[in-house]
Amino acid sequence: MASLLTPVKGKLFIHSSRKSTHALDGAYASLLRGHSLDFDDLRAYEYGDQIRDIDWKATARHGSPVVRRSLATRMHTVLFAVDTGLSMTALAHDDTPKKDLAILAVGVLGLLALRHGDDFCLVSGDSTAVRRREIGRSEAALEHALRTIDRAVDAAEAPSDRDALLSYIARTIARRMIVVVLTDDTPLGEETERLLRRLRVQHDVLWITLRDAEPILDSTGSGTGALRHRRDVGSHWGVPEFLHGDAELAAELHAADAVEEAHRESLLRSLAITHVALSAQDEAVGALLTMLDARSHVRHG
Repeated sequence: MASLLTPVKGKLFIHSSRKSTHALDGAYASLLRGHSLDFDDLRAYEYGDQIRDIDWKATARHGSPVVRRSLATRMHTVLFAVDTGLSMTALAHDDTPKKDLAILAVGVLGLLALRHGDDFCLVSGDSTAVRRREIGRSEAALEHALRTIDRAVDAAEAPSDRDALLSYIARTIARRMIVVVLTDDTPLGEETERLLRRLRVQHDVLWITLRDAEPILDSTGSGTGALRHRRDVGSHWGVPEFLHGDAELAAELHAADAVEEAHRESLLRSLAITHVALSAQDEAVGALLTMLDARSHVRHG
């Protein structure tokens, strides 16, 4: 059985060779800032550390920069909350399986967590059940988590239920964690907002939107194979072929999407929740890096 983690490592390596491994490590370090002021020990300065954390007296003795490390920054748990309902069986914006984009995102962030000595756990589910995997501290455990996502989406028959995932975490996870929510671009309702406000008090929350494929193609010349895939995964209703290439209809759909995207961004920003929308496999690692970098500008509670 082919490894799901190996291609993730490949994409991470390609991006590292373009940017620098330090850039990825520094971006991940920004995810961890601001958790605690409880002093624990000293360590060598690393790319991404804040200047204010440097212990200047220890630096003078050591001869190179040394930073003060808090109890909280020694070990974190990254909790991946992944929707594995029917909506995840659809295509992503780049016409690849949305499931694969979720696996890539979890794999990249999971590898960075392990490289920094942190651990992770997975909460996934749909409208029928929410399941939690034990905390993992190895690449083998991460591979297991990715396979859990893969199998759950392949077997999905029930609708997605994002609020059920958030409610489960709010009710059962007491220890402070970094909660990374992976979901589609379904509009955020009042219940989702209520749950996010509750979660934000206890945890640091990041939101990853997996963008759906365009329902209306720009041109009917895009290929009959592509046209056959324009089918709603819930109702199985297929988009009539004559609608493809209708520029006016496509413009209306894009306008509606833009309104919802603006609402999502506004809400998450008001809650100090860092957000990124992933559209394509080739751009995902760079987008995740940008999201992590943005954490350095977020004030933590």
